[in-house]
Amino acid sequence: MRNHKIFYYAVGIMILFTTCKKGTTNSSNTIIVAYVTSWSDIMPDPTHLTHINYAFGHVSETFREIRVDNEERLKAITDLKQIHPHLKIFLSIGGWGSGHFSEMAADDNLRELFAKDCKRVVDQFNLDGIDIDWEYPTDSAAGISASEADTDNFTLLMKDIRQIIGEEKLLTLASSANAKYINFKEIDPYVDFVNIMSYDMGSPPYHHSGLYKSENTRFSVDEAVKAHVEAGMPINKLVMGIPFYGRASDTIKNANYNNLIKLTGFDERWDDVSQVPYLVGKNGEFICGFDNSKSIAIKCQYIKAHGMLGAMYWEYNGDDDNGTLRKALHKELNN
Repeated sequence: MRNHKIFYYAVGIMILFTTCKKGTTNSSNTIIVAYVTSWSDIMPDPTHLTHINYAFGHVSETFREIRVDNEERLKAITDLKQIHPHLKIFLSIGGWGSGHFSEMAADDNLRELFAKDCKRVVDQFNLDGIDIDWEYPTDSAAGISASEADTDNFTLLMKDIRQIIGEEKLLTLASSANAKYINFKEIDPYVDFVNIMSYDMGSPPYHHSGLYKSENTRFSVDEAVKAHVEAGMPINKLVMGIPFYGRASDTIKNANYNNLIKLTGFDERWDDVSQVPYLVGKNGEFICGFDNSKSIAIKCQYIKAHGMLGAMYWEYNGDDDNGTLRKALHKELNN
């Protein structure tokens, strides 16, 4: 009997070790979603993230198929799961200016064919799910077609994709900060979580990703989160978007964080109300709003305090060579 106890104890230790090993990157249930682009060549390090959204796939001109940008790069990224089995990888379909959604979603047959092609792409590339980034249903500002029926058809699209890819795969979406364009109460049964694009909410002299509203904030992250909850999405299915870039005046051509930290001739200041940094010129004029490790830490506190699912960032290539922002995000969410 004693030998049996020793045996079961040893097996238990092995199971515990294996479980912990698979989850070394994230000790909690909080998720970290990184957008990785098809046009960059840097390979993401999965150590400090849990999910990758590969950008982008597109609705084809026939409205029934998916066109994937740089398929070889997507395959290389999905191969990371061989070494990092915790990693979940999605194809993000859409992006600003990516059209054909409205026509496809309006037709029952085309919508079903598109959903079937989502399943085909998931199987072909060994994906864990699909992320829909339709910017934005009913709105033609991105130069794409739109219809008043888009909101209802978006719900039908998510329902069809869910039915065809199955419950074991993940289905997510990127949402405008103002929570418009989508019926969140209706899509809730079909989606696993929502990535709020809580950035690009203002240009100088306004912050584009301020946590709270100040005199230099048109719309805040806090308001974006509350808008989604009021629209019917449970807060534990909401993911806060964090930019790895700034919104700058014409004096700065490349506002990625990895470039901002190298600039000279500007002073960095801190907004005590919005809880984000910004750059000013020699006359004190607002030049660029952005996020740094300090503001990310505060946003992580907000995420945990409000019971949000986690954080998302656009995009991996915007960080510096040391991974300052992604490491800060991982550290604070897992503290």
